[in-house]
Amino acid sequence: MRALTWQGKRDVRVENVPDPRIEEPTDAVIRVTSTGLCGSDLHLYEVLTPFMTPGDILGHEPMGIVEEVGAAVPDLQVGDRVVVPFQIACGNCWMCLTGLPTQCETTQVSAEGMGAALFGYTRLYGAVPGAQAEYLRVPQAQYGPIKVPEGPSDDRFVYLSDVLPTAWQAVAYAGVPQGGSVAVLGLGPIGDMACRIAQVKGAGRVFGVDLVPERLNRARERGVETFDLRSFDDEKELVAAIRDQTDGRGPDAVIDAVGTEAHGSAAARMVQNASALLPRKLSGPMAERFSVDRLAALYTAIELVRRGGTISISGVYGGMADPMPMLTLFDKQIQMRMGQANVRRWSDEIIPYLTDEDPLGVDDFATHRVPLDEAPQAYEMFQKKQDGAVKVLIKP
Repeated sequence: MRALTWQGKRDVRVENVPDPRIEEPTDAVIRVTSTGLCGSDLHLYEVLTPFMTPGDILGHEPMGIVEEVGAAVPDLQVGDRVVVPFQIACGNCWMCLTGLPTQCETTQVSAEGMGAALFGYTRLYGAVPGAQAEYLRVPQAQYGPIKVPEGPSDDRFVYLSDVLPTAWQAVAYAGVPQGGSVAVLGLGPIGDMACRIAQVKGAGRVFGVDLVPERLNRARERGVETFDLRSFDDEKELVAAIRDQTDGRGPDAVIDAVGTEAHGSAAARMVQNASALLPRKLSGPMAERFSVDRLAALYTAIELVRRGGTISISGVYGGMADPMPMLTLFDKQIQMRMGQANVRRWSDEIIPYLTDEDPLGVDDFATHRVPLDEAPQAYEMFQKKQDGAVKVLIKP
């Protein structure tokens, strides 16, 4: 089959690789009909290269048609249309039953000290072959795949794999009171969708912050009060402008949907780039023990949120030596929640919104749709924020 493989920093290629097959009774194999390009994929494209191996298959946002089913997968049949969550979980362990499939005790990558295995996401998460491919082996298929109806296009459902539950959890963790206010930092796919979900869940005011004109325009068209980073000389001016809209206090909650790709510390970027240039035997341990993030968005969230408010972090961070302003966090009595989205925890709540009325705007959420052979160019376009790229769907 054809699949997108990682070969090095900013080097991804479509290659012929072996077809996946049933390896365990709990496996299924699907023919991928749509798969997303995620902002988290860009971390593999540049920042997390010490944890990658040439030939790794990328991608973790698929849906498709079931082609084969293992003997221990009673609820799937060949021909079923399914969305596959980005995390691999059993559904039966204590963590899964508690609503935390991202911490699944069956698939935890204990050798690396990490949570549940993920599709297409470094050796830290199991080095499981990813979904930017023609076919995908799905472990733990007795629990993971979400069956969806025939009829609507893939765009209606594909975001159940990641974007929708990640944004849903970000809003849930933010704890925005009914009629309250929330600021979303970063209006990429997750931030954009988080704004939409906050609106339908009853937030009174939603503020969106970004510096990409197309992203700001998309959010503004849906009633988000937008703030263009380019219009402010520094963080303090931005914070003051939003506080002015909230009686001088700051919003009730802030969602950091940026993560380590934030425009910010040149020193942190230098450390990230340096570790990527080291031999693989050195770069991995260095990145694990001494890695730092560009924390501009998180620092802004801490400064911006009102006293006693909540910060919800959905943007991916990977640093182990990040300095945190503990005095400010303690003094402002800030609550923080974060983590990978627990897809199956939220999917049943989300599905009722995926109707012909389309309150979340999923049917036209994608800005670009490309064939698999054009995936390398799509990565470059998305990483450079060119051509108005906000969400890219790949069609194998």
